Amino acid sequence: MCGVAGVASARGVRVEFEILKRMTDALAHRGPDGEGHWLSEDGEVALGHRRLSIIDLSSHGAQPMVSASGRFAMSYNGEVYNYLELRDELLRAGYPFHGQSDTEVIVAGFDHWGIENTISRLAGMFVIAVWDRRDKTLSLVRDRIGIKPLYYSVIDGALAFASELRPIVVWRGSLPEISRRGLSEFLRLGYVPSPLSIFEGVFKLPPATIATFSGGHLSEPKPYWSVDATVARGFANLRMDETEVLDQLDTRLGDIVAQHMVSDVPLGAFLSGGIDSSVVTALMQARSSSAVKTFSIGFDSAAYNEAGYAAEVAAHLGTDHTELYITEADALAVVPSLPDIYDEPFADISQIPTFLVAELARQKVTVSLSGDGGDELFGGYNRYMFVSNYWSRLSKIPLPLRRVAASAIAAPSSAGWDRIFDLLGPMLPGNARPALPGQKMQKIGSVLSAASLSELQGRLIAQWPHPEAVMAQGFGAGSALMLPPASQVPDLPAAAQQMAWDTSSYLVDDILTKVDRATMRVGLEARVPLLDHRLVEFAWEIPLDMKFRDGSGKHILKRLLGRYVPRAMFDRPKMGFGVPVDDWLRGPLREWAASYLAAARHGDDYLDRGVIAATWKEHLNGKINRGGQLWTILMFDIWHQRIRQWV
Repeated sequence: MCGVAGVASARGVRVEFEILKRMTDALAHRGPDGEGHWLSEDGEVALGHRRLSIIDLSSHGAQPMVSASGRFAMSYNGEVYNYLELRDELLRAGYPFHGQSDTEVIVAGFDHWGIENTISRLAGMFVIAVWDRRDKTLSLVRDRIGIKPLYYSVIDGALAFASELRPIVVWRGSLPEISRRGLSEFLRLGYVPSPLSIFEGVFKLPPATIATFSGGHLSEPKPYWSVDATVARGFANLRMDETEVLDQLDTRLGDIVAQHMVSDVPLGAFLSGGIDSSVVTALMQARSSSAVKTFSIGFDSAAYNEAGYAAEVAAHLGTDHTELYITEADALAVVPSLPDIYDEPFADISQIPTFLVAELARQKVTVSLSGDGGDELFGGYNRYMFVSNYWSRLSKIPLPLRRVAASAIAAPSSAGWDRIFDLLGPMLPGNARPALPGQKMQKIGSVLSAASLSELQGRLIAQWPHPEAVMAQGFGAGSALMLPPASQVPDLPAAAQQMAWDTSSYLVDDILTKVDRATMRVGLEARVPLLDHRLVEFAWEIPLDMKFRDGSGKHILKRLLGRYVPRAMFDRPKMGFGVPVDDWLRGPLREWAASYLAAARHGDDYLDRGVIAATWKEHLNGKINRGGQLWTILMFDIWHQRIRQWV
């Protein structure tokens, strides 16, 4: 696990070594164990690398690495879990190896199979930059799921790329303009979706693609794998016998976990006590000759605390468990560092506990396995069933009629609906006035007029459903709403459509981004065996009725976990991994938040401070929760202030 950076210049222009060095220095946290730099003979291509040593700790694993033929030079971030199988195949073909790293296997594969054929054989997480000396091309590659990040920018026929945004800014020498579309999407989602970035002219390479730079031009990213194709193939090959599916899931995932446990440095697992992390930990312990090191954090608030459940699972499995109960002060102390940790504006509030558990694990291990991906593959989010059922009923009502009803519901403000419910309270059954009725009615009104499942999903997950309303006048004009992409697989059930969209977008740009930045900030490698593409392909062959059963998801995954852990230890409602942001903003973070949300602090603002002030006031009165929306604003504000130090 490492950080990569590099430059391919316009023809006849040499790359300055000092620029390359500064770019890789900006990634030192991702690779604290060493650095490497390589320049082509003509000086037009430069590859940089920061190393976190995991496999083959010797100099034989150092990067950038040149293939035995001298044709290919590569800088690579990630792990290839089937590298031993590929190594044996290449040995039989006569390729010599000087070390034991997966890096050497990849460059030997380029010599033997070519770039695209080698990539198709890799099972793992990776971004790769490879220079082909013969063809004078630089190829950028990202893994199938998008576990590892890669940014790039092309200016005047020159290309720069890096694992994070900051090296791109170093290369440019000045801060790029804020992207109107990127900011709009960030406000809507709380993260910037691929291929956008928060900066104009800087992009993320989409998952499962290869882009080639030649003659001053970067090709459109070319897919070599896709979620849609995987979903379509899975639904065409559904496995209908549940016992057989369970046995195969046990064997396949167990074998993948075993490959993910290969490491020359101490290894452990994040254990929250939920289904996904417990499954991964159970399979690790079943394949380990010693107690697996596991890590969890706990909170004072029972609503957010799963540490007790994690401790029970750890005790049953016999792991070497470490837990840390953090105070409100511990969590709040992380807030000023969030712009440095997450690099790009990022507003998933679970970013704080994710960083804290990474920091805890790094005290004892250098690699930690995680259960991320189980929700998207096995139907873990409650909204999958809710949205499916809601849409099946909603779509039967003519759209014009729904739009009239939505307008009527949207007419009163949230405060207006609160007053209406106050008046109706005595007439409601059992005098049952719902909590935050105005906020809930506004949400109902916003989704009632959705013309498609995709639009319904987009409105439900949005922080700011109409981001242009909170963007400064002029800057926000024309920022189109980017809805979740509809699946191209025909006749796909609604729940499967949502799972496919989450796998392509939310998982990549929120969940995996959060884990990558939090772990790499402390020099920890996170591995996600549930997102090995071989398991992803198998998971889509499992019928939905083996995932959704008796009103909840993950049925087949729960059955698998039940083989290792008593069901009583994990059969409970999903909790999530968050913190009480609504309460924090009314309490210990109130003064800090007010200082950022105040209009006087911002001279070159991109946001409408009048709208933000009104939202802040609504939140403070306690009758409506706007914590998610305000956190999104705050994460942009503190990031925007911090990046001035980048140049």
